[in-house]
Amino acid sequence: MRLTSVPFLTAVTVMVLQASTAQAQNFPSWVAELRTEAIDSGISARTFDAAFESVSPLPYVLTAQRRQPESRLTWAQYRDRVVSFDRQLRGRELAAQHATQLHEVARRYGVQARFIVALWGIESDFGRNLGDVPSVAALATLAHGGRRRDYFRRELINLLHAIDDGLTPAGRVSGSWAGALGQCQFMPSNYRHYAVDGDGDGRRDIWGTQADIFASIAHFLSRLGWNDEQTWGRAVQIPADFDERLAGLDVRMRLARWQELGVRRLDGRDLPRRPNLWANLLLPDGPRGEAYLVYDDFHTTMKWNRSTHFALAVGVLSNAISPALR
Repeated sequence: MRLTSVPFLTAVTVMVLQASTAQAQNFPSWVAELRTEAIDSGISARTFDAAFESVSPLPYVLTAQRRQPESRLTWAQYRDRVVSFDRQLRGRELAAQHATQLHEVARRYGVQARFIVALWGIESDFGRNLGDVPSVAALATLAHGGRRRDYFRRELINLLHAIDDGLTPAGRVSGSWAGALGQCQFMPSNYRHYAVDGDGDGRRDIWGTQADIFASIAHFLSRLGWNDEQTWGRAVQIPADFDERLAGLDVRMRLARWQELGVRRLDGRDLPRRPNLWANLLLPDGPRGEAYLVYDDFHTTMKWNRSTHFALAVGVLSNAISPALR
């Protein structure tokens, strides 16, 4: 078996290398096809040619797509990394510093200020991490050879429209490996549709203007369906004999029913008496880990990012930030 497996593996390796080489050779023709599509959609040839000057696929972008932390880490590991004590402290400091502006934005869009700050913190570490990957090259890499190619192709076209319309900063645009932009980390389509001019200067600057950043986050959440009469959910305790089949996003019941099943607040008190409030119960690390009841706004957060880890982190960080905004 060992003797025959060596040439077999060698042949497979050669085939993979040949496929990779063929794909790399196809990139120029792929770009030529994209250029036609972009120009047909209204993007100027000058913008396209300038954006794609010297662009080639970035292998590390495909590696990053395969190694997203939401799929590799337990909830406890992800929480400790994303909702670190340092991030909680900084979130409270910045929330207090910008409280007046945040409350004004919250009233305008119907989104509690603590969630605006939490998303700001998780997406870009409060503006300290905007990403330094060339956005056109990143999106071209994913649209050409990554997963969800059609999605990233549409995002690339949206980015080219934003560049063509003069919405992005001058020069080459950079962001995350996935093409997310600015301190909000908006994908290009979301930037074009949901970023707003918060300070009235005629620009939608999610890279460096906090009024625009706060307003854009709140506007996006509002358009996704945010309900500021609710919260995201809460950590709870479950009984020892809890039926794990009831956990997950597929089982949704009123709070009174969860109460009947023995679910309680962390301090042992009864759940809130909200007869019209529906909830799912999540056990992100299984029955021995933490338990959460999550409400409609949790599902709205998942429209921003489809990861349950991400949505839980936003909720937990918002709770930590809340005292600074009272």
